[in-house]
Amino acid sequence: MRKTSWRGWLILLVLLIVPGLARSQAVEQSRTLIVNGQSGPVKIMELDGRSYVDLEALARIANGTLGFSGNQITLTLPNSAGTEPAAAPSRLPANSGFSKEFLRASIEEMAVIREWRSALVNSIENNFPIQEDWTEHYRGQAATSLGLASVATSTDSDRSAFQLLSNEFDNMKTLSVQLLAERQNMQHVSPEHLKDDPLNQKILTCARSLASMAVGGQFVDDASCH
Repeated sequence: MRKTSWRGWLILLVLLIVPGLARSQAVEQSRTLIVNGQSGPVKIMELDGRSYVDLEALARIANGTLGFSGNQITLTLPNSAGTEPAAAPSRLPANSGFSKEFLRASIEEMAVIREWRSALVNSIENNFPIQEDWTEHYRGQAATSLGLASVATSTDSDRSAFQLLSNEFDNMKTLSVQLLAERQNMQHVSPEHLKDDPLNQKILTCARSLASMAVGGQFVDDASCH
């Protein structure tokens, strides 16, 4: 019987224990070993009814790696092709609230729009002229703040609220242009007429809705902002 190197033998049972085959001496046989669907010839050593296989042969057939460090042996085998991959961690639910950056930028935008509208209302109530330069100044400030809010969007709520905020800006711009044109055409606009104006009412209602969202920290769709 040929002498066998113990470093190369796997101290791991890889075949079934066959009752009645226990022997006092080791017997070496050539077999075909199949691991994860990969097969190859190996030398099997049978001792006391148990079968052992060479580590290097096992690693070669299974496309694994074998490493030695001191008195440690490391055998690394790839996953079986038929093995189910590890379940990916479930995705966290999308953040339904507002990000701090967007909330800060949107509040600034609403403040500018409020000042813009207040300046127009004050001019109407006190019969002051509406100057194109200062209306453009407010429009420019509101456009800049809206741009900052757009950059700050990161959650689904941010993006949904930004669309309403953008609509509010467009409506305010339309009202400003409308009032400026009426004053430039020497038309009198009474405070009562402005108060009952559908566009002005739409802007007011949307502003209240956006403010409520900012306080609650959650997006709520509102038809007045469309």
